[in-house]
Amino acid sequence: MFLIIKLIRESYLFALQAIIVNKVRTILSLLGITIGILSVISVLTVFDSLERSVRQSLSELGDNIIFIQKWPWAMGGDYPWWKYLNRPEATFDEMEEIQRRSKASEAVAMMFNTSRTAKYMSNSMDNVGIFGISHQYDKVMIVNIQDGRYFTNVESTAGRNVAIIGAEVAENLFPNMDPLGKSIKLFGIKATVIGVLVEQGDGSFGNSTDKQVYLPLNFARNYINTRNVGSTIMVKARENVSNQELIDELTGIMRSLRKIKPGAENNFALNEVSVINQGLQAFFSGISIIGWIIGGFSLLVGGFGIANIMFVSVRERTNIIGIQKAIGAKKYFILLEFLFEAVFLSILGGIVGLLLVYILTLSLQSSFSFPLILTQQNIAIGIGISTLIGLVSGFVPAWVASRLDPVEAIRFGI
Repeated sequence: MFLIIKLIRESYLFALQAIIVNKVRTILSLLGITIGILSVISVLTVFDSLERSVRQSLSELGDNIIFIQKWPWAMGGDYPWWKYLNRPEATFDEMEEIQRRSKASEAVAMMFNTSRTAKYMSNSMDNVGIFGISHQYDKVMIVNIQDGRYFTNVESTAGRNVAIIGAEVAENLFPNMDPLGKSIKLFGIKATVIGVLVEQGDGSFGNSTDKQVYLPLNFARNYINTRNVGSTIMVKARENVSNQELIDELTGIMRSLRKIKPGAENNFALNEVSVINQGLQAFFSGISIIGWIIGGFSLLVGGFGIANIMFVSVRERTNIIGIQKAIGAKKYFILLEFLFEAVFLSILGGIVGLLLVYILTLSLQSSFSFPLILTQQNIAIGIGISTLIGLVSGFVPAWVASRLDPVEAIRFGI
């Protein structure tokens, strides 16, 4: 243990001396490591942060929910849209039949959406997402209400003209006012605000609730032709019921409702979040590979820079190596001494690169719609890469140093 501590101390001092004595040469040589780590960890940080934000958005959809829709979800490859174009949209009657027949579901809801201009007196907001939702929507999806309340069963069933609005809608239509109890105008019809949603910020898919208005489905469908907008039936599985069990049941119910003959292809899609997750995994893996390739060239240059420093260091300390070996220093001692020095230099370049990444995450945070976070995992990856490059780049010079003849080494330069 004492020997290892001594090796580390001497290697650190020699590395520090190399930086002090040959500042320009060392900085230029370490620049490749710094740029390489900056490139790789920057790409990993951006896409890890994006992936985290996307998966968080997906988690709000629920991994135990099946979405009955016209269009199947798919990631990558050819998408035969012409096969699905003439399929019928999911209907309110089908939702009610699923509620009645399904034994594997905990809750069933329906939703359709479009966009309209929302108005309150002289204030207006364009392109507001108008969502018609059935009563059990809050049991299937997350609905975070900051002020007010959700629809009552009577309001949903009777199709009362009430609304729950997003935070940005409230801010635009009711600046410095309490929106609860006031009426907004949609489709030329007034709807009383009974709730305001919690501010969510920009969603990864542009699906933030801040610019949305929720209306009872039975109210909204009086003014929107549901055949011309995308509609979705959402079915949440009971506890201990797998998605596949629920899909099997729903397939039977939907084929029965639509009177599809045995052997005929389904004219509906049963979608689940895992399809998107699998596609995203492949996408982000590909992006990571691109990041490694971009940074790999800089890391390669940095590795040659470290090797160059170490060869110069061996040459400058040849006399010292000869004296060390003459008084009994073992080959492995010399080998480890130079390896530690190479690792210290490489890690130093890596730390500078990580520091630059951290500074960039702070300075560019406002430019991204999702939080940029330099994770401990990426820091560990940066340090690990730097260590590996130091070991690989320093091994040959260290090996050469450990094999020097002590007599010839002492005479070197005399």
